[in-house]
Amino acid sequence: MVILAIVGSNSGGAAVEQWLVRAECRVLVWRDLHERAGPDKRQLGTRAGGMNVFELRERLINDYSSYIRSFIRIRDERVDGLVTSCLDQGRLWPDPLIQLNPSFQYAGTVDDLVAEGVLHSECSRVFRAGKDKGDGKVLRLYQHQADAIRRARAGRNYVLTTGTGSGKSLAYIVPIVDHVLRNGTGRGIQAIVVYPMNALANSQFGELQKFLQLGYPDGKGPVTFARYTGQERDEERNAIVAKPPDMLLTNYVMLELILTRVYEKQLVKAAQGLRFLVLDELHTYRGRQGADVALLVRRSREFFGAKQLQVVGTSATLAGPGTYDQQQAEVAEVASVLFGAEVAPSDVIGETLQRATPEENPDNPGFVAALRARVEDPDATSPSSYHAFVADPLSSWIEGTFGVYRDSVSQRIRRRRPRCITWPGWCRSGTEPHSRHL
Repeated sequence: MVILAIVGSNSGGAAVEQWLVRAECRVLVWRDLHERAGPDKRQLGTRAGGMNVFELRERLINDYSSYIRSFIRIRDERVDGLVTSCLDQGRLWPDPLIQLNPSFQYAGTVDDLVAEGVLHSECSRVFRAGKDKGDGKVLRLYQHQADAIRRARAGRNYVLTTGTGSGKSLAYIVPIVDHVLRNGTGRGIQAIVVYPMNALANSQFGELQKFLQLGYPDGKGPVTFARYTGQERDEERNAIVAKPPDMLLTNYVMLELILTRVYEKQLVKAAQGLRFLVLDELHTYRGRQGADVALLVRRSREFFGAKQLQVVGTSATLAGPGTYDQQQAEVAEVASVLFGAEVAPSDVIGETLQRATPEENPDNPGFVAALRARVEDPDATSPSSYHAFVADPLSSWIEGTFGVYRDSVSQRIRRRRPRCITWPGWCRSGTEPHSRHL
């Protein structure tokens, strides 16, 4: 269980706020320690150099409030009093929210998929964790990553809808590298990955360097890749056109130019029979831009003569009304329209979460009594180990209230929406603050 975002309030529920102030700088390292260390070595680090997010929030709000007030000069005392009162009530900034980023369920390693024949044997050497610090170690996969790799191996179009820090890029990078290894490198552009922003392409370029260059003589790995986003120097662009890579990272504007400019005809020729077209951050393509990208996908399929094209999308977590199955069907319908190719609801891959703490029934009198005793204990201190932390009834309540819940229909563990902890009174969103429930 990792705290993703906490925006505190100076009047939040005391027990919850005090607990989170003590825990927020330590919980980020707890999961890492839990995964890396043995049970006898899982001791928590100190808060040296840590940050109190509640105080940070107050400083940000106070600074912004001072900035706003510096522009306001109202002569009428009654109007000035009303405006000042509204500013003091925080009308111009949202209520403080808290959200936990839950743990993802693991599903084996890259080596396991190699042993099953799902991946090429060289993938064991390419995809290793910590290659920038040495030989690296076996790369563990989350359940949604393993599911996506299997869908890709089966030749399916698919969409991955998972949260921040879930390793969405590996869900298409691994299949692309596996395809190139099986098909052979130097046979033209076999995959194009389209990003909505150059910053994302730059970040992925750095990750690919770690996987595909580190650990190989002269940094020349078994799969070539290049960034073609419009920010490259002339000599870089000329080199890419003269010798196209196996994998091309670009944006939708540059892909459009590749299809239309005479200068890039060599790239169009090199991409004949394209196998993978990936649209990262699929949820950003909406409205007129979404229509433009949908037509771009169709033109790309035609220009590249891609009769066996697999289209892949990544998106934010599923949200909105309806059951999990209904949400899958809705995403599949939208993706099918955008891709111009069928995406089955079963090929919309969601995140598989797991709790860090025991799943307790909040209506269980025994749990309620233990929680009450924990909150009311004036001598209670923060747990000093991971096992003590997850066994604490307050930890279970926090994870169940702000982190995850079990869907009564699908029985899947789902993440909760960010929640307000404003106190006293009610949140401006109309929901009761959860510190009051505690």
